[in-house]
Amino acid sequence: MTIKAVAVLSGSEGVGGTVYFSQDADGSTNVSGKLCGLKPGKHGFHVHALGDTTNGCMSTGGHFNPKGMEHGAPEDGVRHAGDLGNVTIGDDGCVDISMTDSQIPLTGENSIIGRAIVVHADEDDLGKGGHELSKTTGNAGGRLACGVIGLQAAA
Repeated sequence: MTIKAVAVLSGSEGVGGTVYFSQDADGSTNVSGKLCGLKPGKHGFHVHALGDTTNGCMSTGGHFNPKGMEHGAPEDGVRHAGDLGNVTIGDDGCVDISMTDSQIPLTGENSIIGRAIVVHADEDDLGKGGHELSKTTGNAGGRLACGVIGLQAAA
């Protein structure tokens, strides 16, 4: 049985979209969906530790980081589990998301269910930018939209 989850993102200035998650038998998680209302270019895309949106995206906490690692790229051995890199927004202000990641399971002790997915204002430097925030946030800027990751009903 495939486990599925969904997050409906909303934010300031019409930024929003829907992101879907499905966990494969090998434990990796497929991430798909569409975001719109963003300026063209790269934007940081992360799973944050908390599913708390009482103060908008600011109350979602830091990046999901159960192993206490430094910030990095999705392909790095040292990274936060929630470091999904960047999404690249087209000239129409939208992006179709399609990625697979092995550190964001939908089950088990490090499940992302109940956490938040956040799209940021700026490009994530993947921990390699030399800025004081590179090793913690990727210097990805403000939080433009977020949504709580919840279990999805079976089709």
